[in-house]
Amino acid sequence: MTPAGFIAKNIHPSPDWLKAGAVADIYSVSNCISRAFCDYIPHWKHNGYWLFDSDEMVREIASKEKMDLSSYKFFYYEVHEEQFNDELKEWEPFGPETTIETAVDVPTEKKLEGFDVVSFFALSAPECSPLSCNHMAESIAVNEHCLLATFAEAKQLIESGAFKGCEPGPYRIFAVYSC
Repeated sequence: MTPAGFIAKNIHPSPDWLKAGAVADIYSVSNCISRAFCDYIPHWKHNGYWLFDSDEMVREIASKEKMDLSSYKFFYYEVHEEQFNDELKEWEPFGPETTIETAVDVPTEKKLEGFDVVSFFALSAPECSPLSCNHMAESIAVNEHCLLATFAEAKQLIESGAFKGCEPGPYRIFAVYSC
């Protein structure tokens, strides 16, 4: 797994329409349910993974936006070095956008919350998580944060076609850490 960056999110409780028993809230990398702290792309301070190299950079943007982050949760992400091409049904290497500097500061304290599968049709910022956005958590075992327990499970689900018809890929696997 490769360090991908940080973000602060407004954590949303499990929506009524997601009928997954154990899900209390959504820690997805996707911004569809638990949203990022602001529309940060116009600031052009993000890295090549469309996240931030440090939590301090998140705080800097929040300060410019005059935002209080006290009710937000900070996350650090690592991403698998390959993405699954759902059309070719194979793993292919990828990396950060090369025209944007990426130098992620790995946090000294972090807690692994689980693994998320995220679509990247536009090949830039994270798009949808089939687990939460497409209700797949209703038929796939997830933890209380709507995440998978292991990397191996995420990879097996992708390869088996479990997310076929959810969102167009490619799909990337992220380790989700709270910090």
